[in-house]
Parts: sequence; C-alpha cells; structure tokens
Amino acid sequence: MELTDIQKIMDQFENSDIRELKIDDGSFHLYLSKNRLNQTVKSEATASNTPVKEEITEKIPVKPEEAAPDENLAEVKAPIVGMVYLQAKPGQAPFVKPGDHINAGDTVCIIEAMKMLTEVKSEVSGVVSSIEVENEDLVEVDQPLILVKED
Repeated sequence: MELTDIQKIMDQFENSDIRELKIDDGSFHLYLSKNRLNQTVKSEATASNTPVKEEITEKIPVKPEEAAPDENLAEVKAPIVGMVYLQAKPGQAPFVKPGDHINAGDTVCIIEAMKMLTEVKSEVSGVVSSIEVENEDLVEVDQPLILVKED
C-alpha cells in the first residue's frame, strides 16, 4: 500500500464517526484510533522490510478558562498518563462529587495505565468544587482532575 493511500484512509477515518480501525493484510498492518481529549492517529506500514511510521497528534483543550481562579482552590492532578475512573466499579457511586467534603489521603479516583490501577489520593482537605474530567477520559500527567476549596 502506498503512502498516499494510507493518507487517504487516515483523512477519511478522521472525518468519520469510527473510533478505531485495524487493517491486517499480509505484511501490512494499520491501526488507527481516536478519543475525545486527544486525537491521536498512528499508522504503521511494512512493505518489503521497510517500516513506515506516521503519527499525527492534535491537542484539543479540555475546558476553556472561564474566570479568574479562586486562590483557595487546590487542584488534584493526575500523577500518571492513563484512563481515569471516577468510581470503583461500573454502576457504583463515584468516589467524590461536587459538594462532598474530603480529607487529605482520601481516594478521589483511579487511573488505569497498562492494566495497572493507581489510586489518586487528595493531598488537601476541603470541599470538592468541581470535577474537571469525565469517567473514562484519557488524562495526561499533571492534568487537573478535581478542584478542591481548601478548609
């Protein structure tokens, strides 16, 4: 498959509602994936022992800044890259919701990375002001997850 053909497939994929596409044909392998926060499209083609790799990354802002930050608001940030879960198991109540009082050391969410689950604990005590991510969002290191109005 020629590079121009791969680029056409990538363009059509990006403009479609399809979230993942995988093509395997002999020595040719193509995998495309996209998500809500970061649109990442990766392709890997192998033809006559010459690997071709192409990656397109487009950052989309999570939320626009609305007002001046409150000086008493603390951010609980993601310690690692991964998928965030706001509840322990599907169907269960979330760890925290806006208006809840939390203490330092309380688990506020879980981040899954490479099949490993990491509990994210609050470093501050206070009232949850807002939750900045949705359940099952992909998060980056130091991305704000929860805003807490400190006691």
